[in-house]
Amino acid sequence: MRMLHLGLRVTSLERSLAFYSALGYARIGNVPETGFGSLTMLQLPDDPFVSLELVHDPARPVNDIGAVNHLVIQVDDLTATLADLATRGVAAEPPTEPGPGMRTSWLTDPDGYRIELVQWPPDHPAGMTAADFA
Repeated sequence: MRMLHLGLRVTSLERSLAFYSALGYARIGNVPETGFGSLTMLQLPDDPFVSLELVHDPARPVNDIGAVNHLVIQVDDLTATLADLATRGVAAEPPTEPGPGMRTSWLTDPDGYRIELVQWPPDHPAGMTAADFA
């Protein structure tokens, strides 16, 4: 088994698409008129699979984001990513170093969802493993 993607309910599809496109996501497909609303599938450039689904129904705006704590996106170079985001009008919090060689920064999307950008130390696997907690 593996997790496929996360579906986020969004209030304004256009505003959310602009934000997530600025982060580097590309729209690769849509499923109109489902029981949840319209579904827009997004993929990051270095990921072979969809990782984010924007769920939009104008009759059901986002009123509570409390169930989602945050999303995490891995970046190769946090400094370059933050500079690029700034040119696209996306504000980020100043970077921090929560662990040896690890750097993070936080963003907030148009509906208030928090996004953590993570730059792993050199030679770290592409994701968290049990070794991170040993």
